[in-house]
Amino acid sequence: MPKNKTHSGAKKRFKVTGSGRLMREQANGRHLMEHKSSRRTRRIAGDLPVADGDAKRINRLLGR
Repeated sequence: MPKNKTHSGAKKRFKVTGSGRLMREQANGRHLMEHKSSRRTRRIAGDLPVADGDAKRINRLLGR
C-alpha cells in the first residue's frame, strides 16, 4: 500500500509548535514593504494560530 504524501503547499505555509498547535503567517509581509509603516510591518511579522475551523483540514493536508 503506498504512503500518503504531505501537501507541499501546506507544508510551506504552516508550522506545528511543540505543543501541537498550528501556526500561520499573516498576509502582506513579503514585498512592497517600503510604503508600509513600521508599525504595520511589525504587526504583520508575527505568526498567528490557525482558526479552529480550518485546523482539521490543514492537519489532514500535513498528514497528521
